[in-house]
Formats: sequence, structure tokens, C-alpha cells
Amino acid sequence: MCYKQNLQLHNEYGATPKLRAAQEPKQRKNKKPIALMSFQLVKFQPLLFFKENLLLLLHYSHIHLRISTTNKDFARNVTKSAHAIRMNVEKLYDTIIVGSGPAGFTAAIYTSRAKLKTIVVAGTQWGGQLMLTTEVENFPGFKEGILGPDLMDNMWKQAKRFGAEMIFEDATAVDFSSKPFKVTVGSKVFEGKSVIIATGASAKWLGLESEKRLRGKGVSVCATCDAAFFKDKKVTVVGGGDTAMEEALALSKFAREVKVIHRRDTLRASEILQERVFNDPKIEFIWNSTVQEILGKDRVEGVRLRKVDSNEEFELACDAVFIAIGWKPETEIFKGQIETDQAGYIVAKDTTKTNVEGVFVAGDAQDYRYRQAVTAAGAGCMAALDVEKYLEEA
Repeated sequence: MCYKQNLQLHNEYGATPKLRAAQEPKQRKNKKPIALMSFQLVKFQPLLFFKENLLLLLHYSHIHLRISTTNKDFARNVTKSAHAIRMNVEKLYDTIIVGSGPAGFTAAIYTSRAKLKTIVVAGTQWGGQLMLTTEVENFPGFKEGILGPDLMDNMWKQAKRFGAEMIFEDATAVDFSSKPFKVTVGSKVFEGKSVIIATGASAKWLGLESEKRLRGKGVSVCATCDAAFFKDKKVTVVGGGDTAMEEALALSKFAREVKVIHRRDTLRASEILQERVFNDPKIEFIWNSTVQEILGKDRVEGVRLRKVDSNEEFELACDAVFIAIGWKPETEIFKGQIETDQAGYIVAKDTTKTNVEGVFVAGDAQDYRYRQAVTAAGAGCMAALDVEKYLEEA
């Protein structure tokens, strides 16, 4: 006592797979179909439609959907759901760039200049680590230096000039299991023939209010970037691993004295780095101590420390504090979609390729060694060129 309802899906290649759904109440024999719909669903996520015992799953990226049914409620519900989905799904892009530091913006400059339809999911805190810096003196082309935020603003405007679209919201999910790839931003879904991941990495901070307030005013996470500003000054480094030792050695070339603050009485750094810092006459250690506050109103003037064994507090005068307790790659939303190492960095193959064909990576999301604006920009260029070649050959 039921009839079968035919739904024919016509994709862009002319294939016509059929889905048949049964279990709908029988209609009067002489009743003609009361709803005939034909519309295009360009981009959407998998859909589930329920009608009593009827369950229909749609999971096509580019389809034309034509429905003929005698059930008015079913037709109305499908139409309403389909149009709602269309409102939430955006157009197809040649490439979607997730991230907006030097790597992401450089990639956008190259892809958009190559006439590839490009969108940058820049994030709410766009611009990467350079937005937290003041003077940048080691980026080529600026003989007098440039402020970090100004450099990122210039990059953004340059990419925009060539037609790159920007959305200053955070990507909340990705789907690389099928093509076109999907990047979800809130209620919107963007689809791309390719994706460049340029989400970067962020420094681990102590979490102090004074640390945040004095960033760029003596508080730093990059000795390579900022050591030259503290020539003949007193500086401190917080940490006990390889990163902290590398920072201390870089600073000792400029500073008058370098004091490393570590919460334990032994270092976690490699033996070779320990040997170097112990043999450097400018580097001293303050063991079993933690930073309670960074002192200073408009610039760093010192730190207040606490002994972990006695809770005794004391102050130490200094001109800068370099936080070196590690970095965290911003790759959480990609886990399970592409290959990452134990620390969360994306594993790059053949320079910028990931283990998913059509998904590329650039910058600090995969670079745990150099972490420089200029190397990130170079990686963004390479990823863009790799995308262009991939799309030509696809």
C-alpha cells in the first residue's frame, strides 16, 4: 500500500544516479503531482530529510535536483531546506587560504595576481605574530624598518589590489575528504579546488597581565627579531629548553648581560646547547624561580621572581624579557584531516604539499625551525606557485 518516489540527480558531468525512497503513504490514483521543482544546489553539506518513514541523504557538491511528488508537505520541506542551504554556502574558489600572516598574504598576492579566484580566511586576529611587534628591521625593502602591523596592512592591501577576497573571521572546520574542499566559517561554507594552510604558530606565554601590556615594549618572543634593540642592555630569558638556550645565545651577541630564569635546577635543552651557554661569560642562570610580574609602566624595567622551594620573592632589574617556553602551531582544526607530527606541526612533502592532494601548507604551521617573517613569505610564494601548477594539471 505504498508507492515509490523517484528523485533524479543530474550532476555537472551528465551522470544521472537515481535515488529511490519508499514508505510514503499511498495517494489517490487520480491525483496528479502537485509540486514540480527544478533548482540548482551549488554547494552544501550532507542533508538529511525525514518524512515519516522516508529518509533521504543528499551528499553531492554540484548537482541539479528535480523532484516530482504528490506529497505537498514533503515538497515544501525539501524546497525550504534546499533554499536555506543555498543561503549558507558560498561560491567555488580556485583556492582558499586559511591564515593571514606573511605566508597567507604572500600566497594571496601570487594566486590573485595569477587570476586565480582567491579568498583569504584571515581570522579575527589577523596578521599573525607581526601584529604583536613594533619595529621590524630585518624584512627586506625597508631600510629604515617598518612597524609590524604596518607591514601586514601593506601585504593585505597588496593582495586586495589584485582581487583577493578577505573574510576577517575564524575558520571553524574543514573537510578535505572530498573535492571541492570545504572550509566552514561560522554558518558559511566556502568551497575550493585547492587550499593553502597558513595559520602559523603562536608563542606560549606566561599569562601575566603585565606581560601582555608590555609586549613590544621590552617583552618579546623572538631574539632574532629584537636582540639588536638591546645592545649593551640587561636582558632576561624565561625557559629551560632548546628555544630558551638559542634565545640566550642570540642575545649574548648584543646584550651586556643575559640572565636565564628557569623553574627547575636542571635544563631540558640538548647537551650541545647547554655546553655553549655554560661557556658563554655573558650568560648567567637563576634557578628554581618563576616570574610573578614584569615591572615597568611604559617599558620593561625589571621582573619580580619567586623561589619555588621557599616562596621567597625578589626583584631583578632588566631592560627586556624574552619568553622562550615554546610554540604552539595553530593547526587544531586540521587534525584528522591531514598529517601532523607529534607537536601538531603539519608534515610537508616536497616543500609545500601535504598528504592530501590539492592541500598545501606554508609558514610556521609547518616550520618549527626558522619562524621568520621573510621565510614565511617565501613559503607562501612557493605554495601559491604549487597551487597554480596543480590547478593547471588537474
